[in-house]
Order: sequence, then structure tokens, then C-alpha cells
Amino acid sequence: MGSLSHFDDQGASRMVDVGEKPVSVRTARASAEVQLAPTTLQLIRDRKVAKGDVLEVARLAGIMGAKQTSSLIPLCHPLPLDAVSLDFEFPDDHTIRITAQASVTARTGVEMEALTAASVAALTVYDMCKSADRGMTIGAIRLEEKTGGRSGDFRREA
Repeated sequence: MGSLSHFDDQGASRMVDVGEKPVSVRTARASAEVQLAPTTLQLIRDRKVAKGDVLEVARLAGIMGAKQTSSLIPLCHPLPLDAVSLDFEFPDDHTIRITAQASVTARTGVEMEALTAASVAALTVYDMCKSADRGMTIGAIRLEEKTGGRSGDFRREA
């Protein structure tokens, strides 16, 4: 593993200079999981949560979160995102798996945008369902895959 690029030789924080890097297509896919009671998951799937369609609001929140990543994460470059999408899966009767995909044509990658999208979507699920289930747990937030850039491609092993 290389050195941490957000610190200079004296240990001071710095924004990485990407000005000399070539513009290229870059993608990232990240995921998060929300563990919740089976009855809460059924309310979500049946679209019976009082605040509205949880998954569609979470999808919109994730997209909006990705667009705000540089405002939330210090030293993160603002990016002109080409696309952000979110999908939801139900691997069992008490889990929502959120997958966020982001792409950009730029000098730096979109890993943080994909991670932010997945995280914000999970937080939105919690917010919309907390009156029914305060015991929900958000976890397993992780980068699944990234393409492009000087460091090459990455794919998480199964």
C-alpha cells in the first residue's frame, strides 16, 4: 500500500493536485446494508410506510448525496458526474442491500460519490422507517468495484 496522498511531507492536510492527470472515464460501485425487522421490510415492499415510498425517496436522496460529496468530505474534488444510479435488493426477510453506481469523465475517481450515495440512501431508509423500527442497523458500507484511473481497476472478492 502506498503513502497517504492527502498529507504532505510534514503531515499537513492537502488536496491532491490532479491537474496533470489525464481525463478518463471512471466508474465506481458501492453498497450498504440496512438490517431491519421483517415487518418493517414488508411495509417498505408494500409501500405502506406513512412517509411515502421509502425506496424511491432513498434513491433520490442517494443521487442528491452523491452530487454533494465534495461538500461533505474534506479534500474531495467536486466532480461533474455523468450518472448515478441506485438499486435495492432483498437477500432475506430482514435486509435491504443498496447498490450505488457512479460514473464520471474526469481526472479523479468517483469512489467517494458511490460510497456517499449508498450511505445517504441507507440513512434515508432509517429516517423514513424509524417510527416503526428504531432497532434498524446500517452497515457493510463498502466499495465493490472501481474502474479507470492510474491505480487501475478494483473488484472486491466474493
